[in-house]
Amino acid sequence: MTVTLKDFYADWCGPCKTQDPILDELEEDWEGRFEVEKVNVDEQQDVANEYQVRSLPTLIIENEDGVVERFVGVTQREAIEEALESAGA
Repeated sequence: MTVTLKDFYADWCGPCKTQDPILDELEEDWEGRFEVEKVNVDEQQDVANEYQVRSLPTLIIENEDGVVERFVGVTQREAIEEALESAGA
């Protein structure tokens, strides 16, 4: 099962910079159990609109069945890990 974590961010977004190290650690610790897809909302507005992203950062965890979890704002590692496990990562 493929699990994807979509990270909606912008270069000017302070909270997004706070979220980045948490995601980097997770990606390293979970070694390929999920994919991270970074989505710059300034450059990919169509994707942001498709997922109805209105605030940053927004994290969306998906698997083959669709969206499993959506987080808005800086999200702690534990909550992301629980959602990744629920998604099958």
